[in-house]
Amino acid sequence: MPKTGFYADGAPTPAGPYSHGVVANGFLYTAGFGPQDAANDHAVPASVGDQTRQVLRNIQKVLAVHGLTMDDVVKSTVHLQDLSDFAEFNEAYEEFFSAPFPVRTTVGSQLANILVEIDVVAALPQA
Repeated sequence: MPKTGFYADGAPTPAGPYSHGVVANGFLYTAGFGPQDAANDHAVPASVGDQTRQVLRNIQKVLAVHGLTMDDVVKSTVHLQDLSDFAEFNEAYEEFFSAPFPVRTTVGSQLANILVEIDVVAALPQA
């Protein structure tokens, strides 16, 4: 199976040996993104809602490399530092998606100085 890794302008620099995204088998897979804002010296917003919005803006930059939008996302995986933040997270998350919503898994995770991390899978247009 061929796969192609890539990086997106304006997305935070990877913190390790991984691509921003990989295209394989008709899908685009993103890395897990945190709320760092590359345009603002990697600032991290304080609230889980604002962090969620920044994470999803980072993901939009990766999707845009292949002409995709959030409407092309079919699956997301969400890591929350504190599951009691779910309602605020969910409200911000819903601002970026429309029905039919992607499937989603949300889990509590020990995160390093952030409140939320998200990765997505998007379907590429069929030729």
